[in-house]
Amino acid sequence: MNKVIDFRSDTVTRPSQAMRHAMMQAEVGDDVYGDDPSVNCLQSKLAEMAGHEAGLLVASGTQSNLIALLTHCGRGDEYIVGQQYHTYLYESGGAASLGGIVPQPVPVESDGSLSLSAIEAVIKPKDIHYACSTLLSLENTHLGKVLSNGYLAGAIELARQHGLKTHLDGARVFNACVAQKLSLESITAQFDTVSICCSKGLGAPIGSVLCGPRDFIEAAKRWRKMVGGGMRQAGILAAGIEYALDHNVLRLEEDHDHASSLQIGLSKIQELRVENAHTNMLYVELESREMGIRLGEYLKQRGILISAGKRIRLVTHLDINHTDIEQMLHHCEQFFSN
Repeated sequence: MNKVIDFRSDTVTRPSQAMRHAMMQAEVGDDVYGDDPSVNCLQSKLAEMAGHEAGLLVASGTQSNLIALLTHCGRGDEYIVGQQYHTYLYESGGAASLGGIVPQPVPVESDGSLSLSAIEAVIKPKDIHYACSTLLSLENTHLGKVLSNGYLAGAIELARQHGLKTHLDGARVFNACVAQKLSLESITAQFDTVSICCSKGLGAPIGSVLCGPRDFIEAAKRWRKMVGGGMRQAGILAAGIEYALDHNVLRLEEDHDHASSLQIGLSKIQELRVENAHTNMLYVELESREMGIRLGEYLKQRGILISAGKRIRLVTHLDINHTDIEQMLHHCEQFFSN
């Protein structure tokens, strides 16, 4: 069977044989009772890595962010978030629909950050006419772009000055760590809570971990149960994530290098406008959506999958190697030379 080269996302990775073996060997128990030793070990390990007291394993990044928002905010409270950030745009409006939490979106700057002045401008006064500004939610990385620790420190200090808690959607925070050669703790410890997704670049099949203060995590467990996230013998999943933490973090640099190689090669094609690759994501714009669709079909016939359109996101991950990058560049060159 010929290999399918999949650039659609880093969520498409398959667990390696070694990861599958670790999962098969996992000690398990009922996690809703707190009896799963593999889950307990993972939660403690990742919380310590992130500079927090406790962790909570959940099914997905969307669930982790939702639980964090529900725990931080009551009905009628407001959270400030980027207009294009995942928690606002791509998580089905869960905070508003399920928690009665009011989102206050702010335009995202070209570097993935939110302007501090724009954040401050939307913080509401203590007045019965307004929702209660309660939480600032940031995202790192955003569209593959890394938010610097200097920026994060400034945003968190601003939030604290106004009595706001802070949450980080760290779906790809390990990419930010590797890109800056920083520890996870140096990025995440300054936030009140952080959501860390393990089913993207780290290559685990399922799971995210919400980290924060111990009392916060205890309260979050109730919300996890309420939204259907209480899992039983989840140690099978925890073992896969722990394997990923031990073996798949530093290798993210390979993904960044592959994205850079893809950028250099595609930049030579006149019909493409190629943005800089910051980590493992590359954005390419074509003349029209129709051309993007035709390119997608052409590549699919040759065993390469992309999310086709006028603006295409290409994502590198552990199942893409140097030869795959060369194949992608070759077929793109062929398409535009016909």
